[in-house]
Amino acid sequence: MRQLALTCGIVLALGSLIAAVGLVSGDHPPRPGTDDSGLGENETATLWSKEPNECLSDEEYYDRYGENRTDLHALGNCTDITFAEPPDTAETWTAYDFESLESGGSDTSVYPASAETEDSLAIADAHATAFAVQPSTIVHKDENETPLYVAPDGEFRGLVDYRVRVPDGNVDGNRTTEWSLLEHELDEVRLKQDDDVVVAQEGQHTPTLEYHLGGSGPSTLTFEADIEVRLEREITERVGNQTETRTELEIDELTVSSDLEVHVYDLTAVVYYAEYPDGSAGVAIYQAQPWHGYILSEDGDAVVRGNWRYYTARDTDWDRLVESSATDEDVAHSDALPVYVRAYPSDIGPRADPIRDGPDIAEVWGTESSSPNATIHENVEIDVVEVPYTRSSGLAIRHDAVDRDHLEVQGIVRGTTATLIEPDGGTEREIRESNLSVEILEQNESAVTVELELRDAKTGDPIALQSNSRFAPIGIDTRDGYIAIADEYVQTDSAGRATVTISQPGIHTATYHPGSWRTHDPAYVGDTASVSWHPLATASGWFTLFVDVFWLSIPFLVALYAGLKLGSFLRTPDEYNP
Repeated sequence: MRQLALTCGIVLALGSLIAAVGLVSGDHPPRPGTDDSGLGENETATLWSKEPNECLSDEEYYDRYGENRTDLHALGNCTDITFAEPPDTAETWTAYDFESLESGGSDTSVYPASAETEDSLAIADAHATAFAVQPSTIVHKDENETPLYVAPDGEFRGLVDYRVRVPDGNVDGNRTTEWSLLEHELDEVRLKQDDDVVVAQEGQHTPTLEYHLGGSGPSTLTFEADIEVRLEREITERVGNQTETRTELEIDELTVSSDLEVHVYDLTAVVYYAEYPDGSAGVAIYQAQPWHGYILSEDGDAVVRGNWRYYTARDTDWDRLVESSATDEDVAHSDALPVYVRAYPSDIGPRADPIRDGPDIAEVWGTESSSPNATIHENVEIDVVEVPYTRSSGLAIRHDAVDRDHLEVQGIVRGTTATLIEPDGGTEREIRESNLSVEILEQNESAVTVELELRDAKTGDPIALQSNSRFAPIGIDTRDGYIAIADEYVQTDSAGRATVTISQPGIHTATYHPGSWRTHDPAYVGDTASVSWHPLATASGWFTLFVDVFWLSIPFLVALYAGLKLGSFLRTPDEYNP
C-alpha cells in the first residue's frame, strides 16, 4: 500500500509538472526576449497591452519563468506602456511573426474562428482572411467608432487555405462511379479596393501583397483567392455481357474572399500664414483627418502635439486557429499574432513644446466627441479621456519664428506626413493693431452709460462687428468678434461704436476679442480700455448719500436726545449734596 501510495504521488507530481510546463509553454503571447523578431526585450514588452496586468514581483516572475526581466518589462507586467508617437514595433513584430503562419495540407484547412469559410464539390472550409495591413493605426475616436487608418502605400498580409474532399464513389444499377484527385492549386490571389484590382500575384497560402491605394477616406479592401481542384471521374457501365469504362475530367473552381473596412490615410492640410504687429508669426493649419503633430522649425525644437497618444495590442481574432479535417476540428494556439498601433485621445493634448518659450495655441477648431473609453479593452489601462473632448481638426498658432520651408504636419499613421495645400486667395493674412476707447456718456446715482469705440490703429477707420453680415449696411466691412465689459458682450455698429449701461460701481475694463485672423483680411489683435464709475462721482450721488445718511442717523439722534434728557432728569442738584 505504501508503495502504491508513493507511485500515485509520483504520478500526480509528474502530472502537475507536465501541466505546469504545458501552461508555461502555452503562454500567450510569448514573453519578451523569447523570440528572434529583431526587437529587444524592452520593445517586445510593450506589445501586449491586452494581457492582464498581473504585476508580479521580480521574485515571483523568476520563480515562474526561471529568468530575470528588465525594468521596462516589469513595468509592462503592471500596467500598459504608451507612446508619444506611432511606434514601429507593431509593424516589425507583425512581419516577423507572419513567417510562422502555416496552412494545412490538402486534408486540413487552418483558419481563425472569425473567418468565413465556403464549400463546393471538392473544396471545403475554404477562406481568404486578412492577417494585417501595415503601416496602419486603429483610432479610438468615440464610443462608437474605431476605424482602421492605413497608409496609401504599404503591405497587406493574408492567409488562404482549404482542404480537398474527393467525392465518394457510388453504384447506381449497372453503373459504378469512382472519383480520384488529379491536382489542386491556388491559382491567384488579389487585393481589390472598392472592386478595382490593386495588386494580383500567383497563388500563395500566406501572400504578402505590396499595394498602392488611391483616394482618401473610407474604402473597402477585398482579399480574394482562386482555388482550383481537378478530379477524374471514372464511370463503369455493364451493358449485357459488355463492360464499358470511360473517364471524365471534372474541374471544381471556387473564389473565396473577405472584406476589410479601412480609411485610406492620404493626409492633406490647408495652411494660412500671418505676421503680427510685433513681428511674431502666425500659422493656421486645417486638416479633415486626425493628425499627430506640427513641426514649426528646422531644428524641430518648436512643435505642437495633437490629441493622440498610442499603444500597441494584438488582434485577438488570431489568438486561436481552427484546424479542420474531414473527421475533426481542433482548436490550437496560434503561433502568429498580428499587432496593431492604436491611437486614443489623451488628457494632455493638444499642447505646445517647449511649454515656457514655445508656440502659443491661439485657437482650436474641432468636433465635440464622446469619450471612447467604452471601446478600450478591459485589460488596457491608459490615460484616455473619460469626458467629451474636442477632436481637433485645426489650430491657429503664434510663434516668434515659424520656418515655412520646414513646416511639417505629421500623421497618426507611422511615417506619414501631410501634403500642404495653398487655399484659394493665397495664404497670407495681414494682422493690424486695434484701438479701443471708452467714454462716459451719462451717469446718475444708480447707473452709468458708456460708449465704446473701436478703430483701426493704423488707418483710424471704424471696426464694425456684426454677428450676421447679411444684415450689415452695404459697403461696410463687418467681421466676427465682440467686446466684453462688466459681464456684457456687445458688438460695434458701422461707426465702430457701441453703448453699455453699467450699474455696478468700480473700475471696468473693456476687452476686444477679435475673430480668427484666418477668416479676416486684414485681421486685428485685441485691445483693452478701462473706465471708473461710482455714484459719489455725481452731485446727485452726493445729495442722495447725504439724504440716506440723514435718514439712517435719525434713530441714533433720537436715542441720543432721549439719553441726554433722561440723564438730566436723574441728575441730583448740587444743593442736595452734603
